[in-house]
Amino acid sequence: MWDAFGFEFVNFYLIPGLVLGCIYALGAIGITLTFGILRFANFAHGELMMMGAYLTWTIMAIITAVIGITVHPLIAAIPASIVVIYLFFWTDKFFYKPFRKADTIKVVMASFGMMLILRSAVQVIWGPNQLTFVPGIAKPNAGLMSWTDDIGAILLIPNKHLLIFAGTIVFVVVLSYILNRTRIGKAMRAVSDSPDLAHVTGIDVDQVIRATWIVGGVCALAAGVFLAMDIQLLETTMGFRMLLPMFAAAILGGIGKPYGAVAGGLIIGLAEELSAYPWIGTEPLLSPGYKTGVAFAIMVVMLILRPQGLFKGRSF
Repeated sequence: MWDAFGFEFVNFYLIPGLVLGCIYALGAIGITLTFGILRFANFAHGELMMMGAYLTWTIMAIITAVIGITVHPLIAAIPASIVVIYLFFWTDKFFYKPFRKADTIKVVMASFGMMLILRSAVQVIWGPNQLTFVPGIAKPNAGLMSWTDDIGAILLIPNKHLLIFAGTIVFVVVLSYILNRTRIGKAMRAVSDSPDLAHVTGIDVDQVIRATWIVGGVCALAAGVFLAMDIQLLETTMGFRMLLPMFAAAILGGIGKPYGAVAGGLIIGLAEELSAYPWIGTEPLLSPGYKTGVAFAIMVVMLILRPQGLFKGRSF
């Protein structure tokens, strides 16, 4: 049974689906927080995620060139996160804040323009060609774990996937603590429910907005670095390609619901990977080229049947 079905299904479809779902989940957290608190869809989120991955690669390259030490991407991501957060602040100050009281469509178009600006900036600074995220020849880093000898079950999980799983769990636990146990987290939830009422009760809305950009920026950076670790490449369209699935995850879980974004990301990631599994015969159920279409279909169905999402988020 394991040889015929379990080995291939678990190692080449289920685990990659969970990995992809973790990346979607982290990206969707920033999108759903921005939508829930600032009331607009930030189309530049994917590009900021990509920018974080490129900055991490740059810091790794600088440290290697100056000191001669190869650092892990997660270590290089720490100083890169500071730059990404300030980049979020900068985009908010010059592109989003002037339209805070304007119609939503204006700030949405501003975010779309910001997306094009960031992508062009990356192409000018780092070039339009693909870059190898970790230089050199990658060694096989799959960790083999045997369940029981009598059935010979083997679980193949690369070390990078273990780091992505562990990192996502850490981010979700920290986010849960911030939202439920800290003063700024409770203020973020209050502003998400009613910005005017929160302002009347004395909550500093500007401080909440800055906290939202910090949380969204760190999650976007983590999603970008995890994606680069997974595919081992950097390309200028990687953020844009992730944008639709991340929006689908945010809508599926419920706008303004961070935990819903996590659940939505895992569902979208699994749905995309499992749609290519040969459930009937030897041919894939859907061509791998249609994976993004699966996310789009789920998003459209959810908007029609349950626009508030699985966790009863905000609907507009």
